[in-house]
Amino acid sequence: MENTDPCRHFLEDVKRIIIKVGTAVVTRQDGRLAVGKLGALCEQIKELNSLGYEIILVSSGAVGLGRQRLRYRKLINSSFADLQKPQVELDGKACAAVGQNSLMALYDVLFSQLDVTSAQLLVTDNDFRDKDFRMQLSETMKSLLALKVIPIFNENDAVSTRKAPYEDSSGIFWDNDSLSALLALELKADLLILLSDVEGLYSGPPSDPRSKLIHTYIKEKHQSEITFGDKSRVGRGGMTAKVKASIHAAEAGIPVIITSGYAAENIIKVLQGQRVGTLFHKDAHKWAPVKEVDAREMAVAARDCSRRLQALSSEERKQILLKIADALEAHQNEIRIENEADVADAKEAGYEKSLVARLVLKNEKLASLANNIRIIANMEDPIGRVLKRTELAEGLILEKKSSSLGVLLIVFESRPDALVQIASLAIRSGNGLLLKGGKEAKRSNAILHKVITEAIPDIVGSKLIGLVTSRAEIPELLKLDDVIDLVIPRGSNKLVSQIKSSTKIPVLGHADGICHVYVDKSADLEMARRIVLDAKIDYPAGCNAMETLLVHKDLVEKGWLNSIIIDLRTEGVTLYGGPKASPLLNIPMARMLHHEYNSLACTVEIVDDVYAAIDHINLYGSAHTDSVVAEDHEVANVFLRQVDSAAVFHNASTRFSDGARFGLGAEVGISTSRIHARGPVGVDGLLTTRWILKGSGQIVDGDKAVNYTHRDLSI
Repeated sequence: MENTDPCRHFLEDVKRIIIKVGTAVVTRQDGRLAVGKLGALCEQIKELNSLGYEIILVSSGAVGLGRQRLRYRKLINSSFADLQKPQVELDGKACAAVGQNSLMALYDVLFSQLDVTSAQLLVTDNDFRDKDFRMQLSETMKSLLALKVIPIFNENDAVSTRKAPYEDSSGIFWDNDSLSALLALELKADLLILLSDVEGLYSGPPSDPRSKLIHTYIKEKHQSEITFGDKSRVGRGGMTAKVKASIHAAEAGIPVIITSGYAAENIIKVLQGQRVGTLFHKDAHKWAPVKEVDAREMAVAARDCSRRLQALSSEERKQILLKIADALEAHQNEIRIENEADVADAKEAGYEKSLVARLVLKNEKLASLANNIRIIANMEDPIGRVLKRTELAEGLILEKKSSSLGVLLIVFESRPDALVQIASLAIRSGNGLLLKGGKEAKRSNAILHKVITEAIPDIVGSKLIGLVTSRAEIPELLKLDDVIDLVIPRGSNKLVSQIKSSTKIPVLGHADGICHVYVDKSADLEMARRIVLDAKIDYPAGCNAMETLLVHKDLVEKGWLNSIIIDLRTEGVTLYGGPKASPLLNIPMARMLHHEYNSLACTVEIVDDVYAAIDHINLYGSAHTDSVVAEDHEVANVFLRQVDSAAVFHNASTRFSDGARFGLGAEVGISTSRIHARGPVGVDGLLTTRWILKGSGQIVDGDKAVNYTHRDLSI
């Protein structure tokens, strides 16, 4: 698993786990039970229980839940006059007694639905002073866990001898965080997980964008960075207690992880070794040389370098690109060696042929990449172009100019050539760049990044283009909406969807490339044959390859449909049919009509006319690229007007939907969104605009001091 943390190798030997659930996880903001979150937690515990883990739960929330219920009861039993009187704060012990009953009732219902048995154990500080109690506790736990029962602990605040058990920090334990640490030691747990309302321990308030998540707490490093108590920089209630309990347990040999109780399946992810939350471990100091990833530092460095790049002249930026093109050709052998190693590993790992095909960098591909970089270098300077000039008033001139976006984050799978294309476009458009490629192209990406950044002069800085090497860094980068200006995911539907749902940064891209070719009854049938075959077999793994062939019903009788089926099969294409084509052609029914094969396979369907074809495309397509083959220009014009896709063609292969083929030099991707950029995105798609106003002392003064002309001027 790519985002596995090597520091968490000890998880392989974990069997007994104590999970502590914070009040914020158990209850909603209004004090009521958070049934959805508790249900998801119980489902994870059920799964772990069935896998043979021994799970002990420590649950907070009783006091807050009881207070909410008693307030409601008091409200409905009060007269209007009672409500006018000063309200006395409810007794905390009474709240605990009422709340504990409700809390356990819900746990019992939820676990019963999952065919799991739970048990309640209420303890106080004084209980642990009794040696016999501690021995009996151990024996009881042994019996319950052997029966696969889930013990649920809580401090018995209702009968605690302390005046304010949730405030008084004296005694053996003083809250459920310290109770969970004590139980971890007493019951010889292998792991303690503390669930909170934030992702873990941060270097500052989690709401502060400058704060970063600490993945592994190293006392020698972090103790001086974070203060506790009233001056805590952590900025979250309860985190101080969690950290103290974690340090205590870790020093005694029990690994601890603080993580979010909100995120889906976080407990499962912890046990898979994924890099979630903050790890406390007695050997953490031995890992100190392992540098924590600083996503913000990487993004800020790219932004600073981009500003220096923008300050260069157009000719200077052009020379950087020409130098990169030369470097690609000069280091061709080194690049091929690393790429061939990636390809061999991918084949050995059993990756799909379409992925392996996208991975390959042949000499011709490298030569083509170098040529495209030179084309981009020789383009008109895109930065600072005057797009509009307006005279607002005499001597007051407003200009609208093209401007760099700032910092781009590109996440792409498989294709190492994408790294070169994106880097060249970013440099020409004056943008900083952060790149995250797939693990299958790790060596190729590393050598390409090295070759490109070594060609960037010191006056700009090699940190203009940062290479992100671990998937674990992506969530941190996606939070940096104050530094990163645009995210462009290039890959699977799942990748694009995950990124869109995980960030406030604008996302440009497409989730699917479900491209159609519609062959009308008026088509030149030889032309149609060439277009269909090219659209499917020229490069089946491309997002602009044909995935669905739509054929006018009259071409069935003419025999053309059978003819093209034979041609496609001869080329090795596996065919699937829609509801009409499947029984007629005796081919398997397509699993779904909205499907991207990325291989030598496609769907075939028969339609009544161009309007039926348009309806099919708008319903099942992905708004990427669609083409009509027709000699009837009225049919063609209807198709071009009504198909709602980023690129719509007439009598041409869908494979033309490409930045280089459009004369853009290269592309960072193809966008199916309607805002900012659409279709193949080249240099222009990486630009924004800004307004430059030049005056001679004008003031507004309630619009009395100026006579507006609003006259368009020539550019």
